[in-house]
Parts: sequence; C-alpha cells; structure tokens
Amino acid sequence: MPNKKKNQVTPSPERRRELLALAAEVFAAQGYNATTVRRIADEAGMLAGSLYYHFDSKESMVDEILSTFLDELWQGYDSVLAAGLGPRETIEALVTESFREIDRHRAAVAIYQKESRHLAAQPRFHYLTDSQQKFEKAWLGTLERGVADRVFRADLDVRLTYRFVRDTVWVAASWYRPGGQHSPEEIARQYLSMVLDGIAVRQ
Repeated sequence: MPNKKKNQVTPSPERRRELLALAAEVFAAQGYNATTVRRIADEAGMLAGSLYYHFDSKESMVDEILSTFLDELWQGYDSVLAAGLGPRETIEALVTESFREIDRHRAAVAIYQKESRHLAAQPRFHYLTDSQQKFEKAWLGTLERGVADRVFRADLDVRLTYRFVRDTVWVAASWYRPGGQHSPEEIARQYLSMVLDGIAVRQ
C-alpha cells in the first residue's frame, strides 16, 4: 500500500501566521488560562483536531507568539543600543521602537503584560524573565547615563522614572489600534514631548 503520509500537505507559513495572529487575539481578550484549543479552532472556523495539525498545544502557540514578539523587539532595541547615541536620543529611539512593536504585535504585548509573570514560572518560558532583566538594564543604564552626563536632572529618581516610562508606554497596547488616526511614530513623538520636558535639564 502507498504511504499515506506522502499525500499530506505541509501547512503553509502564511496559514501558520494567520492562526497565530488569531490565537493571539483570543489569548489577549480571554486570558491564557481561560482560552482552550477548541475556542481558538472555533474562531478559525476549523475543528480542534485540525488545529493540532499545526500546533501540538496552546502552550506552543503562546510560546511562539511571545518569542516572535520579543525577538523582533530586541532586534530593534539592540540596534538602538549599539548606535552610540546620547542618553536623550537613546530614550527617544527606544520609546519609538516600543510603539512600533505595539503597532506590529499589539495582542502579543497585551498577553505579555497579563501573563508573563505566571508563564515565567514554567521552564519553557524562562526567557521571559531573562528578557525582562535585560529590558530593565537597558532602560536604567540609559537613564543613569543621562543623569551622569547632566542631560537629565540630578534629582531624578531613576528607578521610579523607569517604571513610569515603561508602564505608560506599554499600556498603550490596551487602547492602540493599528491603522488609527496616529502612526506609532507620531504617538511616540507626542509622548516624548511630554515626558522629556519633565526630565530634561532646563536651559
């Protein structure tokens, strides 16, 4: 008898991306624990068994969603950090890159915000903790350099400023919608004009 496996069609990368994008929206809206493979399959208009043809579990789906987002985020961040910019210019570039990532991966950002602490307790997701530590080091280091170079105020509480900037940037995932009135670059510009006027040394 002929081998039936030869007749199987390998899932296309495009279809895989479509399913991940749909799964990301469901995870973001319903929460990771409340989301079942059946629910994602229903949203995709397919049987749960058919979804398992593409992914072996919902853990695999959320893993790929988050790792793809973070890989792209760090490609952008690493380019900024390696560019030799001054502290203010680095903050500007990091904020702009952050809003671009929210534009590209809004649902993944929402999942990360809601689920990363819970997921990071599992060995499969330890990279979430590593990324958070790297993220904090990059931002705190830039702010500290700005204070040392007298670009930012000497009395600046660096850790408090980091938390404020981090939270106010990334919370945008809860209201931002791609294709809206403002581009991510315009939102970043408006945001930076408010934040930097408060922390830059006044001439």
